[in-house]
Amino acid sequence: MCAHAIDSSERIANLSMPDGVLLHYRLLRTQTNATTVIVLLHGLSSNLTRWSELVAHTTLKDRWDVLRVDLRGHGRSLTRKPIGMRVWCEDLLRLLAHEGYARAIFIGHSLGAQVAVSFAHRYPERTIGLALIDPVFAEALHGTMRWLARLRPLLYLVVGCIRLANALGIYRRHIPLRDLQELDRRTRAALAAAGRPEEIVSRYTSPSADIRHFPSAHYFKELIEVTRPLPPLEEIPVPVLFVLSKGVTFSRPEVVRAAIERAPNAQTAIIDCYHWPLTEKPDDVRRALEQWCATLTRS
Repeated sequence: MCAHAIDSSERIANLSMPDGVLLHYRLLRTQTNATTVIVLLHGLSSNLTRWSELVAHTTLKDRWDVLRVDLRGHGRSLTRKPIGMRVWCEDLLRLLAHEGYARAIFIGHSLGAQVAVSFAHRYPERTIGLALIDPVFAEALHGTMRWLARLRPLLYLVVGCIRLANALGIYRRHIPLRDLQELDRRTRAALAAAGRPEEIVSRYTSPSADIRHFPSAHYFKELIEVTRPLPPLEEIPVPVLFVLSKGVTFSRPEVVRAAIERAPNAQTAIIDCYHWPLTEKPDDVRRALEQWCATLTRS
């Protein structure tokens, strides 16, 4: 268990997938026999502790059940079996069925936003709405991320080589867990002391730090997944909230705005930060999510 317990009523559990992978999650129930739930999806090489601060302070848990999950390959859902968009969506579908939820609101950050859109595209009947925190639009990428998108064939080769080494028994026997709530607390304190909020970009884009807490093959596979084009937003009929960072870190804003306009039922909230609003401006994000979710119904 992580060092920061959120609520004594939050249940910690694992669900066995058909291929034997254990999917780790935490579920905070507010109502008996609820058929809808808010699902929180973390980002690249992250885990469910990314949401600990939000769950501790949000009023969303007063009205909705809240489920946060370590996506396959992350945190306590550790596996060296293949990961990717299809399998993540299938895992979520099985998890919702296991807990008795017919539909869900998905709130995702970065890669988690990509997963949320993919789930809604595959299973629209199971989706109430999407809150997408800094989703990555492939067509809007610039700088290093644009080059990564162009190098996707090479990344596939890197993933294949690492998985071959793993099959031969060459892999790390221990990958330490990372408490992201504590990391965020320390980061905010350090940035405030230095008076340089822009330093979060170098702090939170360190491949060496990510790989230390994450299987290497999965890290490169996630770079492939996060730069993959999203399903057509015009085919997502449910309400969508885009929570976008004001700082231009990975994407060109004008291209992002054009992409958002394709969504038929969208709202936008702009947060004055870089690409990590849950770390930089958690209260602003919390208020935006609470206001938007208040407009949704459980029907």
